[in-house]
Amino acid sequence: QVQVVESGGGLVQPGGSLRLSCSASGSIFSINVMAWYRQAPGKERELVARITSDGSTTYADSVKGRFLISRDNAKNMVFLQLNNLKPVDTAVYYCNTGVYLAPNRYSVYWGQGTRVTVSS
Repeated sequence: QVQVVESGGGLVQPGGSLRLSCSASGSIFSINVMAWYRQAPGKERELVARITSDGSTTYADSVKGRFLISRDNAKNMVFLQLNNLKPVDTAVYYCNTGVYLAPNRYSVYWGQGTRVTVSS
């Protein structure tokens, strides 16, 4: 089994910053892609940013230049630095990881989510 746990959410004023962390633990052979998704009230879950094991990154257009994704492969962790936050960034942020449990066993896991609220 693999556990995925996020932390770092909270209430922040517009223009502020937060750093989200996600840790994957358990029977992990290796981790491929790690990503952050978010779901705002009444909206579908959307991809925010993703990072591959070799460090290649992809961002949603709405967060380019403001958010930065990074990872620590040795610790099976992924981070999301959120800068210049706007009220539209308010959402529950979810960590998503593609895990090899063995060389030929791949599965995707989600965390429970961490809430980010941007409000004055």
